[in-house]
Amino acid sequence: MKSPGIHARLLVTGFLVISLTAFTLGTIGVKMFHDFAQNRFAERFEFLARYLALNSELGILIDQRSMLNQLANNLLAEEDVARVLIFNNADETLAEASKLIPRPYATVEAPVRLKASSEESQAFLWVFPSPLTGEPLDIIGKVRIIYSTSQINRLLKTITVRYLWFTAGLAALCLVIFFFISRSLVFPLTRLAQTARKVGAGELQLRMMPGNIPETREVSLAFNAMLDSLERGRKAVEKANQEMARQNLLAEMGKFSMMIAHEIKNPLGIIKSSFDLLKKDPADPSNSILIGYIEEEIQRINSLIEDFLSFAKPAKPSFRVVDANGMLRDCIDRFCRMDTAGDIEFKGHIPEISCLSYLDPDLFRRAIDNILKNAVEACRGFGVIFVDAVCMEDTWRVDIADDGCGIQENMVSKIFNPFVTTRAKGTGLGLAYTAQVISAHSGTISVENRNPTGARFKIEIPREPKMIDLFDADGVKE
Repeated sequence: MKSPGIHARLLVTGFLVISLTAFTLGTIGVKMFHDFAQNRFAERFEFLARYLALNSELGILIDQRSMLNQLANNLLAEEDVARVLIFNNADETLAEASKLIPRPYATVEAPVRLKASSEESQAFLWVFPSPLTGEPLDIIGKVRIIYSTSQINRLLKTITVRYLWFTAGLAALCLVIFFFISRSLVFPLTRLAQTARKVGAGELQLRMMPGNIPETREVSLAFNAMLDSLERGRKAVEKANQEMARQNLLAEMGKFSMMIAHEIKNPLGIIKSSFDLLKKDPADPSNSILIGYIEEEIQRINSLIEDFLSFAKPAKPSFRVVDANGMLRDCIDRFCRMDTAGDIEFKGHIPEISCLSYLDPDLFRRAIDNILKNAVEACRGFGVIFVDAVCMEDTWRVDIADDGCGIQENMVSKIFNPFVTTRAKGTGLGLAYTAQVISAHSGTISVENRNPTGARFKIEIPREPKMIDLFDADGVKE
């Protein structure tokens, strides 16, 4: 699973922090408003109860119930008052008035006290002060007000919903602002990653545009400086590689020149000696032997030059769909009819079924011929060569083994290098050419010694063309 990016992480973190903050502040704000509104609502009815108690003093003293009922009915005109009761000090109901309003209800009571007329203004205070003498007032009765809290509850609920909507909207606005801030921070990093991928894909001249944010601008400039440094290093490496390739080419040319000089010098010496003998006695019957020597050495020089030209300038493969198993059988049949096959016995298993593969049969036959010639020479003309082929779903594999003398251990790792040979008259280009052909088919070739004797070559090539440009655009592809 792909790990979330910086932008996603910042958004999730911002969402959680903003939501938690908004929820906490909203909860605290709603609770504080609830407490304040409910307290003010309750205090209002406490004031009404004290005011009613003050006005009921005379009616209770003279037992004037009609006056008390009038006071109760007047108070009942208040919107949230459901019931008003006035009692004497014996808890006898002197007046009562009620109306039907929605529940729930709450109750508040206030005592009716006997006090001097000079203290009437005290009714509008929140507490009843004691008289100057310090003696308690006489309680002659009480009033009770039952009121409904449904209206205040509806108000609190409405305000709570609106407050929550306001908080949610504010949180959403903060989240949107945070989104744009986060994107402005992450966008330069995303663009930096895209630029790095394009540079890695080969657009080496691409550079980052410095942003407006100082930190990201510094990163962009540092990235561009790194690319410039890499470009300078790449050019220096290319120059060094070109110089090294030139030195290697000169070394290979020198090595090849020495080998060519050595290989050609011996045949030319034989040819010159033969001509010297021919000039001494042109009519000698044994001259036909000398002419044969001359022809053999000329053919040897010609083969040497052909091998070099094939390796130095390989032919462009002409790919087409071929039955690889049939091609391999034909290659072995042709090789058996050649003089170089000697008294070699071929064994192994090549399936009769077709194995359609995408290859150049002419180049591949020559590559196989080089391995077979190597095997015949290793067996010194007598022995067994094993050829096995396997057709798999995606690849075709060939194993060619012999029971000859094998390969020296120090030569196994470099047997496919040019000019590497263990034979006195070998050029060291046959197996190098074979490896070149196998590589042109996007395949692999390896060699190992068999137990107890002999060597085994393993070849594996893909049956389908690879999605890479292996050759020049003007190469022939069928």
